[in-house]
Amino acid sequence: MEKPYILHMLTTAKNLSPFDVNMAMDAGWVSAVPYINVELDEIQGLVQDAIFSRSAKNLKRTAIFIGGRDTKLAMDMLKTAKKSMVPPFEVSVFADPSGAFTTAAGMMAAVERELMAKFNTTLAGKTMLALGGTGPVGQAAAVIAAKAGAHVRIIGRQLEKAQQVAEMCNSEFGEGKINITAGADIEKSQYIKTANIVVATGAAGIELLSAELVASAPKLKVAADVNAVPPAGIAGVDAFQNGTAIAGSNSGAVGIGALAIGNIKYQAQNRLLKQMIEADKPVYLHFEHAFEVARAYIKSAS
Repeated sequence: MEKPYILHMLTTAKNLSPFDVNMAMDAGWVSAVPYINVELDEIQGLVQDAIFSRSAKNLKRTAIFIGGRDTKLAMDMLKTAKKSMVPPFEVSVFADPSGAFTTAAGMMAAVERELMAKFNTTLAGKTMLALGGTGPVGQAAAVIAAKAGAHVRIIGRQLEKAQQVAEMCNSEFGEGKINITAGADIEKSQYIKTANIVVATGAAGIELLSAELVASAPKLKVAADVNAVPPAGIAGVDAFQNGTAIAGSNSGAVGIGALAIGNIKYQAQNRLLKQMIEADKPVYLHFEHAFEVARAYIKSAS
């Protein structure tokens, strides 16, 4: 009898995300087993319990998912998991804390699509503001954009925290090859004057960019908002918007709403979960792979 597909789902939180469980089961994992309140120093033991309980052949039907809310910790857990493998006893691992990696990937792939479709340009060389960018989605979006050649500024209510997050993104995710900067929310009226792209990644139900600031942005091309709860994070961008013009924008900017982003995020997460099932050899997946898959989905859907 063939062994069932088992996905060991690890989270640093007290609960595993029901969204992630549903996604795993829909992608073809027969059993999604939760492990809660997991700490970094427990990863090796959990990984090796998983890999030594099956033959090398049947390990193709085993994988690990890393959730939680902390992007750096999730990446550290992914690295530790990879180091804990003992080939040929090795399984695939996918990190997507709070769904942030796939959400950010979906958003930035959609932004890239609109830049090319509406303005015949790419992320390279563009100036991007990540409003509410100190959280998991903002961090991942900032790194994805910076790696694609954009000049990115993370905006937060507290400048010191925004600076700490920007420095962490540069050192931990960018290997020192990117230079994300920081700014305080109180100064965004100045930053918006040179912004080509704005992404709103803050808490739900909070307006981060007013209609007045949208109108005052002379170089704005694309604005994307992951908030589906009224009021919109960016004035004039509703949840269903998918590349149409933003009312009140004097620069002809287009908007991308939360539900449009969510569809690409869903497709990216689904495909990465399936990739672990279908891969001939173990894969280690995170935000960069999510962006690649989101791009591929957009290309196939166009």
